[in-house]
Amino acid sequence: MPGRADLIQMHIPGLRRFARALLRGDLESADDLVQDTLERALANWQRRTGKDARAWLYTILYNRFRSQRTRLSRRGIHQQLDTVPEQELPGFEGGQEAAVTHRDLLRGFAQLSDDQREVLFLISVEDLSYVEAARVLGVPTGTVMSRLSRGREKPLQILIEKLDRSAAPVLEP
Repeated sequence: MPGRADLIQMHIPGLRRFARALLRGDLESADDLVQDTLERALANWQRRTGKDARAWLYTILYNRFRSQRTRLSRRGIHQQLDTVPEQELPGFEGGQEAAVTHRDLLRGFAQLSDDQREVLFLISVEDLSYVEAARVLGVPTGTVMSRLSRGREKPLQILIEKLDRSAAPVLEP
């Protein structure tokens, strides 16, 4: 039977991805959030009895994120990131279209509401079930399904609009 360190360690990469998504790519803050999550998990391990370690860890991380966000909003500090800097996009030799599509998808993802982005990330990237995601976020399963549906539509709409604009004929004077 794996020890608690093994049970926790196997979820660290997913926790880091989730923290980075929540914090919109702020790597340093994401690592701090994961570290805080792991410290709390180890300190409260005995309370976990019978709970799924994965969902429990994600719940701790999400609750810490919400607490930090609330604390920052009370202080009046707010920094919004609407786009991903182009220098952070992967370079593809001869594959500029893939890079542009990737950038557009990231921009669409960044334009989602926090609620939609959180659900989309947990379901699509971390492969949590609707029930697990609902438990992590503290909302009903139906709310998760609704947010997921709306969250999947937004990036697609942005790509479709871009395709429509690029396919429009150029009128010369």
